[in-house]
Amino acid sequence: MNEDMNVPTNHPSIALIGAGNLAVNLAPALSDSGFRIRQVYSRTQEAARSLARRVGAGYTTSPAEITPHADLYITALADSALPVLAPVIASVNPQALFVHTAGSIPMDIWKGHAARQGVLYPMQTFSKQREVDFGQIPIFVESNSPEDEALLRAVASRLSRQVYAATTEQRRSLHLAAVFACNFTNCLYTLASDILQAHHLPFDVMLPLIDETARKVHTLAPRQAQTGPAARGDRAVMAAHLEMLATHPGWQELYRTMSKMISDASQ
Repeated sequence: MNEDMNVPTNHPSIALIGAGNLAVNLAPALSDSGFRIRQVYSRTQEAARSLARRVGAGYTTSPAEITPHADLYITALADSALPVLAPVIASVNPQALFVHTAGSIPMDIWKGHAARQGVLYPMQTFSKQREVDFGQIPIFVESNSPEDEALLRAVASRLSRQVYAATTEQRRSLHLAAVFACNFTNCLYTLASDILQAHHLPFDVMLPLIDETARKVHTLAPRQAQTGPAARGDRAVMAAHLEMLATHPGWQELYRTMSKMISDASQ
């Protein structure tokens, strides 16, 4: 274990549990905002070491060596890993505040393990290859005490101008909406890229269309911004598209389903 022992007193010292897409973006944002990250944990040594170096922290790959000296433990782990590691993490410092960063996991994942518990959920898509501006990201906080909620608000407010309290149920709804707005949309980008690639066309030609579609919903409700053959009831175009997709039954069914949803919403 390699641990940095120099911790300022004006901010809670932080242990960051995880070194994936979110952690790689969150750690520098915290560091740049004046927080000392004492330690980074990851099961992969290179990931832990690389992220720790970026923020001047110590690192470990062993749950048994997670530092007991942090004030705030932030977990940025896969949803499947948190239930397994939560009891281990929470046992290292019973006085500390333990939070997770997941949209779909209830706060009470810490119940029975940590007296002080909470959530710090930045609603954004994260990739290691792209740096994001945390100032533009809505962050949702929750805690089992007013004092710790205030602490999490203070931490989040140093990262972002958009900080909100949200219950577990509200956060689950946010995460569900985000899956539709982000993950499913990106899957459709992949499908569009495959169609273009099959006809020797670059995906770049879609970017102005994608950008304008995103810009429109800044000023129009999504229903108002909807265009295309299904919205205008152009059955001839839709039939032609379905014929083009005959060799891909899954895509064809998706086209039918989406077109019906758009058509129904446009009536």
